[in-house]
Order: sequence, then C-alpha cells, then structure tokens
Amino acid sequence: MALQPLETKSHDFTPEPISDEEGGAMLRAVINLFGKWQISDEEAATLLDLPVRTYRRWKAGQPGRINRDTKARLSNLLGIHKALRILFAEPQRSYGWIKAENQTFGGNSALSVMLGGELTDLMRVRRYLDAERGAW
Repeated sequence: MALQPLETKSHDFTPEPISDEEGGAMLRAVINLFGKWQISDEEAATLLDLPVRTYRRWKAGQPGRINRDTKARLSNLLGIHKALRILFAEPQRSYGWIKAENQTFGGNSALSVMLGGELTDLMRVRRYLDAERGAW
C-alpha cells in the first residue's frame, strides 16, 4: 500500500483590505485616543504621516481620502492601544505608558520611538507590546 501525501492546509492569512468606511471609523477612534494620550496636533500628524493642516481638518470632522499607508498606521495605533489595555487594568496607566521612559527603547518613550515618523516605528512598538502580552 502506497502512502498518500498528507493533506496540508494553507495558513497564509491575507486580510481583506480595510474599507473606506472602516478607515473612517478607525480615524475617529485614533483621534479620540490621541486626546487620551495628550499629544499635540503636530505629534499626531507625524504619527499619521500627514501635514498638520490636513490632520487638523480631519480632526475637525472633514477627513479626506484615507490611503493604504494611513490605514496601516491607524491599525497599528489601535493595536498598540488594545495591547496596553490588556496589559494595564487601569486605563490611565495605559495612556501614560506611551510617554514613560522605557529601557527597551534605550530610555526613550514609546511615543519618542513612534515619532520617528516611519510606519516601521509604529510596528516596532506594537510588536514589543504584543510580545509582552504573549500574543505571538
């Protein structure tokens, strides 16, 4: 009797693209989060890779088209928020953590790392938090 090859299942996960409606909801949530983090419009604009003027217009409820890169940034920021809420029982601790010195980041805050302006800077903080909460 010949052995049959094992059936393998693909574990490649390709998420559906974020719709414009979902992007708008994410933007509203992140603008609210920025208020909780107590960051300036200039910092918020850097995190979203937008001109400050555009960020202020979006913050005032007049968002333009949200491109793929911005949706990825929004997704990472919300992932950071989620991880912090899991790690800290008190919301204020999770909001304050973002500006606290952290030895993992060479004594810099997570916000300082993220203000490098690159999507990978946001991803670095998110990966760290996901690892801390045992998500990987």
